Amino acid sequence: MLCACSGEQFKFDEPPPQSPESLATRDFSASGLSSRTGTVDWDSKLEDAQVDEVESTLKEALSLNYEEARALLGRLEYQRGNFDAALHVFQGIDIRTLSSRMSKAIAERTRPLKPRSKCDIVPAGVMSLHSVSLLLEAILLKAKSLEELSRIKDAAKECKMILDVVDSALPNGIPEGISEDCKLLEMFHKALELLPKLWIQAGYVDEAVLAYRRALVKPWNLDSQRLACIQKDLAATLLFGGVEVEVPAQFQVSGSTSPKNNLEEAILLLFVLMSKMLNGQIEWDSEIMHHLTFALTISGHSESVADHIEQVLPGIYTRSERWYLLALCYSAAGQNDTALNLVKKISGCSEANQEPHIPSLLLGAKLCSQDLQQAHEGVNFARAALNSAKNQNEHFLVQAHKLLGICYGNAARVSISDFERNFCQREAFAALNSAFATCKEDPEILFSLGLENAIQRNLTPAFNNGMRYSEMVAGSTTRAWKLLALVVSAEQRFKDAEAIVDLAFDETGKIDQMEYLRLKAVLQIAQQQPKQAIETYRILLALIQAQQESMTDDEVTFQRRLEVEAWLDLSRLYTDLESWRDAEICINKAKAIQFYCPRSWHATGALFQAKARDKEALVAFSISLSIEPDYIPSIVSTAQVLMKMGDDTVPIARSFLMNALRLEPTNHDAWFSLGMLAKTEGSLQQAADFFQAAHELKLSAPVQSFV
Repeated sequence: MLCACSGEQFKFDEPPPQSPESLATRDFSASGLSSRTGTVDWDSKLEDAQVDEVESTLKEALSLNYEEARALLGRLEYQRGNFDAALHVFQGIDIRTLSSRMSKAIAERTRPLKPRSKCDIVPAGVMSLHSVSLLLEAILLKAKSLEELSRIKDAAKECKMILDVVDSALPNGIPEGISEDCKLLEMFHKALELLPKLWIQAGYVDEAVLAYRRALVKPWNLDSQRLACIQKDLAATLLFGGVEVEVPAQFQVSGSTSPKNNLEEAILLLFVLMSKMLNGQIEWDSEIMHHLTFALTISGHSESVADHIEQVLPGIYTRSERWYLLALCYSAAGQNDTALNLVKKISGCSEANQEPHIPSLLLGAKLCSQDLQQAHEGVNFARAALNSAKNQNEHFLVQAHKLLGICYGNAARVSISDFERNFCQREAFAALNSAFATCKEDPEILFSLGLENAIQRNLTPAFNNGMRYSEMVAGSTTRAWKLLALVVSAEQRFKDAEAIVDLAFDETGKIDQMEYLRLKAVLQIAQQQPKQAIETYRILLALIQAQQESMTDDEVTFQRRLEVEAWLDLSRLYTDLESWRDAEICINKAKAIQFYCPRSWHATGALFQAKARDKEALVAFSISLSIEPDYIPSIVSTAQVLMKMGDDTVPIARSFLMNALRLEPTNHDAWFSLGMLAKTEGSLQQAADFFQAAHELKLSAPVQSFV
């Protein structure tokens, strides 16, 4: 929003000074001063004389007035590093008294050149631009002296006076007639850049933002690179300053495009800078891309970051880097399939001759670890990262082992044979233990170990891992408390699990609290407390309804899923209580939210099954499996219904149960049904083994799935 532009410039001739009080038109350096009276040994005088004596000498030798002599003397002291002495000299200049004359001189002497009559001359008594420049330099050096003496706030106030003087004289910005090499312009530009930095040093971020905006709101003839630096610094201050600074009325732009907050203003500034870089108006600056990436990410517009990365000219990033950054953007936007396709390009045949890009391989493994169907491909990514990171980077090795363990664990859950499942489970533990042995400070490794142990029903190590993870993250994550509660529930300690949930409820946010309310209700059902469970579900559903309007898109998706689960939990509870009408109402509520949900149709079938309407139940289970063929509860329930229909359907029922155990070997309902089937066929020893397995698995089953 706040950007300035400069047009073409042309030089103008400054009339000679008309006032006897004006400074001589010559400039003076720190090495020496020349005058009409000859050369003077200034070094010895400055070292031996007092300020008043040197000032008198300057005035006498160069016909300078009081302020001009002090300005020159102060410059000399500053250049020598005598900041205390320089400040003492500059304090003798009463800038406040001279400011109106300086503003008038700037206004008079920077008017655009027009044909003049002979009598149209600069009024007598108006200071020359050279005199004004010398005094502005004195103010600037005074501010820098104060900065060197750690008087930052006073330095900012002095620097601000330069802007006030010039702004008062040129309310519409610098006219095009002032040449770029004009010393007044140089002093003013330095003050524009220095003032916001001084305010930041002094801790006044709001004043710094206003100073940046003041530098950008008018055309001050800044060159492209300096203007870009100010825009970038303002964007960074808006993003990281920690203070929300409203745009003053005089800086506001009418229309719907005007930014509504600091974040929007920063993004607009960074968009302008990106456009300049892409058009070659300014040099490439990686910080601008970093700031833009951060701003768009926290605002939830990761796709926009990807658009800008795609526009970056070739040569800035290598192909691997560009694809990796794009993959990160699409992953952050929730488009994991697109991100994974980009990562595959990095490790594809076209890049076979390039050095492996380890971060991309790790990203590929992480993306695959979030999808069970991509588990084996995730193993390949993690293996490739391990092979590439050997003897290079310990951090990469640890991350590769961790992701390898997670992907092997996922692969075990989708394996089609016991041999493959056992192999993947062993490899998962080996990789995670290797990662933990190298880096014991990574809590994510501990959580993955705890989860893998819990899935394999190794409850004691799972609980220990969960406790250590919770201690390392100070109990600040939802999944830490949830894992502990589920592990304790698998030990049939439902009261303790409920106590953990209550503790977690008080230390988590509103979204997480809703998930914990559902878990608490499930634990109450497990404790044969239906009334308490129904009341907990009532509170949960009321909370969901109350928060619908204030949620983000992701939170709405989570809330809808949780609401469906709550209604279906209630339908199961009412079905067990033989309250058919209430169960049917709950199922219809769930279907109204998500009609094509396998669990909704499974609940419908379970209701028909409880009413002994087996054919209708079989139809409902079939619909559930048509939506999700591997939905295990419907597979088991279908087998149970088929077992009641006679001997002809027994082989089909057995195949359903075996398929359920292939998908989930720890499903105690499937083992129990197999036992009933074996008992019906007269295989009593086999039935006893199946019942024993079902009993042991039920005793270690959590109230909800670990994953």
